[in-house]
Formats: sequence, structure tokens, C-alpha cells
Amino acid sequence: MLFSGRSKKLIGSSQNDLYDHCLQFYGQPPLENISLTEFETFAVERLKLLKTVENLGVSYMKNSEQYVMRLKAEFSNLNFPLKTELGDRKVQGGTSEYEKRRKDHISHFILRLAYCQTEDLRRWFIQQEIDLFRYRFGDLTSKHKTDFLHKNNLKYETVSAEEKKSLKDKLITSSYGLSGITVEEYDFYKVPFQDALDLVRTRKVYLLAGNAYIPHHEIVTIVLNDFRTRLSKALAVSNKIGAPSHNNQCSPLEIHFHAYVGQDYSIQKNIGKISLEQIDALSGKSFPLCMRHLHKALRENHHLRHGGRMQYGLFLKGIGLTLEQALQFWRSEFVKGKVDADKFDKAYAYSVRHMFGKEGKRTDYTPYSCMKVILSNPPSQGDYHGCPFRHSDPELLKQKLQNYKVSPSGINQILELVKGMHYQLACQKYFELTHNVEDAGFSLNHPNQYFTESQKLLDGGREIKKEVDMSQRSQENPANMTRPSQANSKQAHEEMGDLDSFFQDE
Repeated sequence: MLFSGRSKKLIGSSQNDLYDHCLQFYGQPPLENISLTEFETFAVERLKLLKTVENLGVSYMKNSEQYVMRLKAEFSNLNFPLKTELGDRKVQGGTSEYEKRRKDHISHFILRLAYCQTEDLRRWFIQQEIDLFRYRFGDLTSKHKTDFLHKNNLKYETVSAEEKKSLKDKLITSSYGLSGITVEEYDFYKVPFQDALDLVRTRKVYLLAGNAYIPHHEIVTIVLNDFRTRLSKALAVSNKIGAPSHNNQCSPLEIHFHAYVGQDYSIQKNIGKISLEQIDALSGKSFPLCMRHLHKALRENHHLRHGGRMQYGLFLKGIGLTLEQALQFWRSEFVKGKVDADKFDKAYAYSVRHMFGKEGKRTDYTPYSCMKVILSNPPSQGDYHGCPFRHSDPELLKQKLQNYKVSPSGINQILELVKGMHYQLACQKYFELTHNVEDAGFSLNHPNQYFTESQKLLDGGREIKKEVDMSQRSQENPANMTRPSQANSKQAHEEMGDLDSFFQDE
């Protein structure tokens, strides 16, 4: 496999020149030949790493102790670089630091080829690479952070000791977690405020004459913005060059691709097994809050704007609604409002068929992932799409959760997660509270995943309930079945009580 780029001989180049830092902006593509076996191995291992980053991001607080420990273990297991010093010394039976950095570099570019193809894939790849970069940058020492900035021409002006002294009180009050001693010991950078809008928005920096005074530990925010911009542009360029699926050399990656990007919810094995009559009941039991909110708005207003129709329509498609059912569902609801049947057929039926790949470019559209819902355009007045945990006012969210009979302590837990911008964790907590489980047992990243996991729990519950009913009947008719022990009967009674409350309609 030869990566295209400017002709450049690697023979004679020192390893220090090639990978002189354990962290990269991935500005220069690889220019060497690699085997298809190595190509496949690098790709799959980086996919495993990025999926771990994603799963940990929705299971733990980012940068928490557990999060960092799990990521560090994954780095070690998959042989990605952690050390700041470069050398070719191998631990017995291990991999040299140079080889780890080489794999890090090449594997990133391989996945660029795979993840440049669609907006959803690009968004997913950018988010995981950013989270990975944030962790790695935070793990660097102060000296190596400065080295990285210099090597990548991020020449932020360092605030002089005299200026720090004159602004000491203002820097302390404007910057989070700083004391007088910290101000004297730490570097501060003077950055144009428009390059630090995230920090300005959260009031974490001091502003003066159009500049933001960034403490050293917050500079990662600025670096991440730069990394995001570069990577986004690079993916756009890769997409214009062409998708790798037309290149037979990428076939090993294609074989393993879907095993690590998650389920494609546009492909339904049980299509048509959801009836229209079930939707109301399912919305109260198995819909995530975003879809429950959309369903309620549709039933009350008999209309949804385009953003809501796309988000909810693709979700319904994903849980098993056929095209014919979808047309019937949307037509019957819109006709109850201000849209007659003829207007629906002329103005709205096309978009429903379009979702199912029957119109336009014949694209079989995939239901929106949590990330797409969270990062897409926020709802405006009269809209109901988006993520309630991300886009709702906290008081309105609290009222909604109260209406859905979430306990006060549970609401407080959810609001704390929302406050920390852990929206997927908040939704996962909502799942646990509404399904009476302590641990969901999965990392939530898709509304249709929420529905599937909910149905698994409900189906499991129905099996238990069926066994309990059979047990009770055996007590009434001992000739047909062996009478259960007193202990088992008591356990069954307790399970029955739990399930009655679990299946009780709200």
C-alpha cells in the first residue's frame, strides 16, 4: 500500500526527524509502502481504540480517574504511544516507541480514508479523535506541551512575569482553580479572544484589549479547536479524492469496518413487525426522551417541521416501520391538523418515500445517532427536534422528567450530568431510572439502540412474568406440575410485584 503525496525518500531520514513527538497533528501523510496485512492490523486496532474512547466517553466522566485509567490500559494493550521520549529500545517481547508512533500516524490516515465518506462518519471520527487528542495532550508534561506548540507553529504570546504580576488579582479571579502561587509558577498565553470562544463563553479566562489570557492548563481548548479545524478540512479533501470502497487495496478494512462502527439501523431484520397501534404504548416504555418528546408533540399538534420529521421518521423506520406504514402514520396524523389528504400527498409524501430511498438519489437514510442529534442545528421556536438533555432549559427538562414520574433524586442525578454536558450519560441514566435497573449494561450512542435495549429488558421481563404465572397455576393445579418450594414461591411473588409496577402504564 503506497500513500500518495509528494515524492520523498525515507531512506537515511532519522527516526527523530520522522516522529520527534509522541503527539501529532497528522499534517503530513505517510509516504512509505506497507503490506496489506499491516494495513488491516493498523486499521482494526485504531478502530478498537476509537470505539473504546467512545464507550468510555458515555460510561464515565471524561478525564475522570476511571476514564483515564481505562484509556491508558487500552493504549498499552494496543501498543499506541504514551512516552514522550523517543528511542528504539524495545521492552523484551514488546514494541519500540518509534514503531508505536509510526502505527499511530499510519492508522490515523487509513481511517481518514474510511471515515471521509459520509457526514455521519466524519462527525464520529472527528469527535473520537478529538477526545483521544485531549487525553493525550493532558497527559503531557508542561515542557512537552510547550515543545508540541513550538513544533506545530502555534506561537502564542507568553505573558511576561511583569505583566502577570500587574494582573495577578484579575487573573486569579477570572481563571478557574488558580491561586497566587500558581499564577507566578504557571505560564499564561495571550490569545485573540475569537480563538478562545469556548473559554470566554464559560468565563474561564481574563479578557483585556481583545485578548484572552489563557492559563497553561486551559491551552488544550485552543489546541483542540485548531486540531478540529485541520482534521475537518482534511476529511473534506479526502472525500473529494474518492471513497476507498472502490479501491480493492482497502478490502481488508471493509471486511472489519462495520464490526467497529456500530450497527447500521437502516438495515432492519424485523422490518414490518411493529404495528401502528403499538406506537403509543412503545413511546411511553421504550422511546428515548428525544423521540418521546417528538411523538408527544406530533400527537398534540398533528404536525412536525422538517427537522422533527426527519429525526422521528428515520427513528420509526429504524424500529421496523415499513414505507406503507410510515405513509399511513404521517398522513393520518397530519390530516387531523390543517393538512388535507391531497395536500399531504403533494407536499409531504415525497419526503417520507425519500427517507426510505424511493425518491431522489435513492439513498437508504440511516436513523440519526446521538452525536448527530446533539450536534445538529438546535431547535428554534416551534421545533421539537434535537436532544432534550442538550437543548432544553433545565427547568423545562425538570418538569418533563417529573411528568414522566422520574424520582426527585433521579432528576437531580440527570440534571448534574446535563450541567457537566454529559448528555448521553444523562440519557443513559434516564434509561436506568425508567427501567428500574442499576446499570444499563451498555454504552448509549444511538436512539435506536435505546429502543432495542429497552425491548430486550421488556421481553426478558415478560418471560419472567410468564414463568411466575405458570408457577401460580401449578399451585392451583398440582396434578399437572410440581409444586414450587415455599422459598421459590416467595421469590416469584416478589418478582411479580416488581414486574406489575414495571409494566404499569404511565
